[in-house]
Amino acid sequence: MGATASTITPAVAPTAYGLLLSTGFLLGLTTVMAGLASGLGWHPISFLFWSALGGGLVLATFAGLAGERLKPSSTLLRYGLQAGMLSFALPNILSFAAIPHVGAGFVALCLAFPPLLTYGLALILGMDRVSVQGVVGMGLGLGGAVLFAASRLTGAEGGGLWAGLALAAPVSVAAGNIYRTVAWPADTSPGLLAPVMVLTAAVMIGAYAILAAVPLFAVPATWTLALLPIQAAIIAATYGLFFVLQKVSGPVGLSQIGWIGAITGKGLAVALLGESFPPILALAIPLILAGIVLVSRRPR
Repeated sequence: MGATASTITPAVAPTAYGLLLSTGFLLGLTTVMAGLASGLGWHPISFLFWSALGGGLVLATFAGLAGERLKPSSTLLRYGLQAGMLSFALPNILSFAAIPHVGAGFVALCLAFPPLLTYGLALILGMDRVSVQGVVGMGLGLGGAVLFAASRLTGAEGGGLWAGLALAAPVSVAAGNIYRTVAWPADTSPGLLAPVMVLTAAVMIGAYAILAAVPLFAVPATWTLALLPIQAAIIAATYGLFFVLQKVSGPVGLSQIGWIGAITGKGLAVALLGESFPPILALAIPLILAGIVLVSRRPR
């Protein structure tokens, strides 16, 4: 593990709570903005590419103003490629593509799963230890996940496929949480790693868009261009805080932004996008939250 990747958890680092709440809120807001853009005619991958590129450039600008200096190396390039793929490009391509089919609220609720998956991977890799609270929490959370998935798998034609793709995104996120900690380049700051990851991911998304014949330059209406700088700013703020939180809290602590993002995203999708709230979620959400609370309060 790199020297800068701490394993301190929010329970022993009070400053992490503010980072946890703000990063989770921004993460949920990102999915709602994507849903809004899709509803206004944007191709989801096109919107993702331009907003990621803009967000990465904002992060790079702030890194430069802060005196950060990029020292290219094979280690940093490998980190950018793998972290960019696992933590941003792949999960966002899956999520943004699924939004027109399953809704922003469903995709937002998928954010509840990475904490449980990250904890499971940390146990397997010996980065955390088994506890009764942790195991029970994972069981409750996964039970809620099954009910949650059932709320959409029986929807419109093709809904099951897109729901499955959306539910695959958290697996990539969890793997990325572990990878970024294990492979964190020594003597490299969060302020530098954030733009490296986001800009590398933007290149990957752009390459995918070209191969998939996505109309990158098609704008549904000129005024909808205003959505891009807003989403770019949200992405920049999210991942600027994201790496700081990881340094403070470690992979399992960081992953807890998922349940905050899930609640925020689903709530905003219901309030702003007119999405429904399936009754089964009234049971699924408490199970997921109970699981997260038990996992976060487990003995370390």
